Amino acid sequence: MLNYSISFENPLNQIVKILLEVPVNGNEPLEFKLSNWRPGRYQIQNFSKRIKKIEAFDEENKSLTVKKVNKSTWVVTPQGCEKVIVAYEYHAAAMDAGNSWLDDEQLYLNFINCMLYVDPYIESSCSIKLDLPEDYTIACGLEQNDHHHLWSPSFYRLVDSPLFASPNLRRIQFENSQVQFNIWIQGELDVTDEQLIEDFDAYTSKQIEVMGPFPCKAYHYLYQILPYKHYHGVEHWNSTVITLGPSEYIAKREGYLDLLGVSSHELFHTWNVIRLRPKEMMPYDFEGENYHHTGYVTEGVTTYYGDLFLARSGVFSLNEYLAELNKLLKRHYENEGRHNLSVANSSYDLWLDGYEKGVPGRKVSIYNEGALAALILDLTIRLKWENRKSLDDVMRQLWQTHGVDESGYTAEDYQKAAESVYEEPLGEYFGSILYGTTPYENYLSPLFKSFGLSFELKDSERPEERHFGFRLLNNSISDIASDSPANAGLMTKDQIISVNGLKPENADFEAEDLRLTVNRYGRTLEIDLAKTAQSHFSIYQVSQSEPNILQRGWLESCIK
Repeated sequence: MLNYSISFENPLNQIVKILLEVPVNGNEPLEFKLSNWRPGRYQIQNFSKRIKKIEAFDEENKSLTVKKVNKSTWVVTPQGCEKVIVAYEYHAAAMDAGNSWLDDEQLYLNFINCMLYVDPYIESSCSIKLDLPEDYTIACGLEQNDHHHLWSPSFYRLVDSPLFASPNLRRIQFENSQVQFNIWIQGELDVTDEQLIEDFDAYTSKQIEVMGPFPCKAYHYLYQILPYKHYHGVEHWNSTVITLGPSEYIAKREGYLDLLGVSSHELFHTWNVIRLRPKEMMPYDFEGENYHHTGYVTEGVTTYYGDLFLARSGVFSLNEYLAELNKLLKRHYENEGRHNLSVANSSYDLWLDGYEKGVPGRKVSIYNEGALAALILDLTIRLKWENRKSLDDVMRQLWQTHGVDESGYTAEDYQKAAESVYEEPLGEYFGSILYGTTPYENYLSPLFKSFGLSFELKDSERPEERHFGFRLLNNSISDIASDSPANAGLMTKDQIISVNGLKPENADFEAEDLRLTVNRYGRTLEIDLAKTAQSHFSIYQVSQSEPNILQRGWLESCIK
């Protein structure tokens, strides 16, 4: 067993003190490692940069030499002792759904950030003792043996079980399908218990109806409601951390829809990703990249279903669901990366720059493009089988063959499941949509028409985007259309000083010609642009046309 002890002295310096006690078998050196990334975000994050101090002792408190051998590995030689105790300090000062935070109100830990491990003991059970103020309540998916004492069956489960500890946690409970669901809230959330239970229970029922029995006996939503704008969620074995804000925004319907959307998304991850996982991540390798092409399943399918379950359960209205779908479409058509890199190859490149904007027009988002790709596959199957079959059947089959036993799936397994349900080859879809850059509208236009929806190309409402092909953010050029007048004269990050002699906020961008005075990295330049007949930054949007049987079968309860 690995024994961890966690404490802090002054929460204002955000230093968490951690002791790890490891039994010794012989005199072979022990390698203590810290993960370089965390499941749920496929990016090297180098958590070891937050370790301030590390030292080691034997059971008699005699110092042992600690030698760092790479960026996240420390070697300790036992020298005849029966156990090694490593003591270190971790700076918990990053507030989002995947990091750790300490202040005068709470201790919030994602154990993957800060818990050292030793390879031979990675499957061993773990004891975690927390030295906390007496009035602190713990919210965590791990078993709580007694007050402030947790137990995990393995290191893998430990680092998949984040923790909140605070005297101010609000707890809401409900039961669905003999599973206890716990909603833990740190911060102020102006939504009633009754409203949360009603909506969460509805979409939970729909997810269980589609996927089968819920894979946990209990589940924990851990919410950080922040006083500033924020949106992030991370899935775990039997819990999720969701960081949102500000609270006054969430109290409005628009903000509450965000809360519902991310919550439904993360709950579906309990099946898809946590247990039904790409074979390349079975098990997780915490030291380096876990490359995979199937982000269109892990995050794309989950993003699609997160909102769809809310519509099918009646939590979202039809207009609310279509508004979320239009957000996906807007992001898709505003990103010229759709012409250059497939969603499958963008998944592989997550480890390179997947969570950054990166080179303009180089790549796409596995969340956004993957969700639209899932929509295309779902509607394709539904159209052929008149809603008697759907993507539901594909995911259930994949779950039964590769999720229940946690064996992991390949890209070929996903295609095999889809073709088994469709009962025809789907090589064209996989080759052109998932592994190619075929325009999505080639598929979406006829599909939406069949499902009673209008799908129309709409010009940008901004004249500088529509006529000249540049987008402004705080008077700075943030994006340029590749086939536009702006592409011949402007650079991204050019700062607009004036337009035809006027300040940008007073300019007439409907003019036939523009003379822009710009600051380009310290140089002042005059750029002339002429309006063309071609429209730039146009996007497709979907709207209700004529409800039909196919649409009702697809969207269920949100169709009145």
